[in-house]
Amino acid sequence: MERVRLEFPENVIIHRQPLTVRVTDMNYGRHLGHDALVSLLHEARIQALAGLGLSEWDLGGFPSVVADLAVQYQSEARWPDALVVETAIPAPRGKALTVFQRVCHAEGGRPVATARLNLLLLDPETGRPVAVPEDVASTIAGAGGA
Repeated sequence: MERVRLEFPENVIIHRQPLTVRVTDMNYGRHLGHDALVSLLHEARIQALAGLGLSEWDLGGFPSVVADLAVQYQSEARWPDALVVETAIPAPRGKALTVFQRVCHAEGGRPVATARLNLLLLDPETGRPVAVPEDVASTIAGAGGA
């Protein structure tokens, strides 16, 4: 079986978000479920962008959508584990923001999962992808994404 292997770009971390595994995040295997992980990643991403004065629904005048998501699972997390989600965004190129996120146990730093997703910015009138605006790119670069 071929597994997804993601390299987390340590040099462009823009935010660290503490989160806790809730009992409602557990699956039948008694660990953090995939759907709950995606929700934790979204919460951390929103907080990271807000820390830069940005939001997913208005990136330089354009809303964004998740175009793809890859997740590499590395260990289990269970209720009530304290986690930290690190968000890293390399310098934007073209019509997408590539966002890397690494979920680790707060105590000891053992990785739970590493994720990569692409946010496409869309023209609200046409629904077509647009280039990342220069002000958004420079804000991200100034935060470490250069």
